Amino acid sequence: MRVGLYGGSFNPVHEGHAHVAETAMARLKLDRVIWLVSPQNPLKSRRDTAPLVERLAAVRKVARARGMVVSDIETRLGSQYTIDTLRLLKARHPGVLFVWIMGADSLKDFHRWRGWTQIMREAPVAVVSRPWASLKARLSPTARRFAHARHAARQAPILARLPAPAWVYLHGPFNYASSTAIRDRVVRGQGR
Repeated sequence: MRVGLYGGSFNPVHEGHAHVAETAMARLKLDRVIWLVSPQNPLKSRRDTAPLVERLAAVRKVARARGMVVSDIETRLGSQYTIDTLRLLKARHPGVLFVWIMGADSLKDFHRWRGWTQIMREAPVAVVSRPWASLKARLSPTARRFAHARHAARQAPILARLPAPAWVYLHGPFNYASSTAIRDRVVRGQGR
């Protein structure tokens, strides 16, 4: 079984997130995409993060495509960091071929994640293009450090079977939705 792991705070979730998950599922020929709704992103303010129960409910409304699964497994495992979650899931499901999925906006800051080089070595990674982030993502510390492990997008269907480190950058139509822009509009609206 080929399973994509798509983690994030989804604060708030939007159609751009669904675009990333659905693009990865189709291009990588995945059986499932599991949305790992983070209890709290260590790089983001707790004060600015909606409660987990609200974010899970919102993600369930957006992750409607066939094969999409919404999970709070990080909360149940007590895992705060992606590297720990990935290792725990691989240990529990040794027959599953996992692929980490992220938008290009996450790749540009991926080097700030705890254990980012280990994540790249634990599972293949699929990066889906996002507006305003493509150039920065492709020039990011992660992209440069793992340039030798980048595969052509046409190899996306076999990515799950490739030994890590292995990653692809998937170009496609952009979806311009942004959690930051949505939060900014809400804050501006409250200030009136």
